[in-house]
Amino acid sequence: MSLSLEVSPLVRQARDASARAASAARIRVVDESDLDRLRDVEALLITVWGTSPHGAPIPTDLLRSISHAGCNVTAAYSENGTLCGAAAAIVSPGNASMYSLIAGVLPGLADNGVGFALKQHQRAWALIRGIETMTWTFDPLVSRNARFNLTKLGAHADEYLENFYGLMEDDINAGDQSDRLVAVWPLTSRESVACSEGVPLATVLPGFGPADVRGIGPDGRPSVAESAGSLWCRVPTDIVALRGRDPEQAAAWRASVRDIFSTEFGRGRSAVGVTRGGWYRLETGGQQ
Repeated sequence: MSLSLEVSPLVRQARDASARAASAARIRVVDESDLDRLRDVEALLITVWGTSPHGAPIPTDLLRSISHAGCNVTAAYSENGTLCGAAAAIVSPGNASMYSLIAGVLPGLADNGVGFALKQHQRAWALIRGIETMTWTFDPLVSRNARFNLTKLGAHADEYLENFYGLMEDDINAGDQSDRLVAVWPLTSRESVACSEGVPLATVLPGFGPADVRGIGPDGRPSVAESAGSLWCRVPTDIVALRGRDPEQAAAWRASVRDIFSTEFGRGRSAVGVTRGGWYRLETGGQQ
């Protein structure tokens, strides 16, 4: 994978945005390849996800291979040198896109900007190599991650994958089916550039009345509404806690959201943003 010696304005913008994001989070973000530090990355991922009968989410030897193959392993270190976040991604054949395998931040730091800095570093890494799209999968019921992906980064989703990974037995996903949305992040889009500068487009649920409601959620409250020319779909604010408290209702949410997204994606809609309250905005024709 050869790197161009000429730095485009977009690459400069991505590098600058990455540096600002790291500075704001008070961390240092680097490409990681050192074996001992990759062992620390494995340990961090276990802290975030727990383990399954198969072991760590991504073991050290695989992280080492990903880095050695010229793909991306990113690590974030606090001011005192403590590893506080990490991400790994591979490159698709022909360098057409970058596929993010995993990204995680130590518990308690989710609001400190570490995850955002990791993704901005990956964006710059990709653009330097002429890669203009990044994709990954995420659980549509985890509203916090969905908002980060679609609203804060500027990605969108129009593909729903049913039970994509099969049975998962890590601490976060155990007891639930592994349905996923496919996030597509166009790294050069106007929206992604704006997001990298810290000025994402606001996603605000408009007011709606009883006549606008199109569906009721498993909790008995409106979960689908049509208002202001958009379709809106609500998911639980904390599905992980709900799984532990009421697994039957969590399973009902899974089935309900699966049906809604599969149907609406089939009609040409895309998920283009998520509110703080967990409402997805679904638009015909993708990002507006």
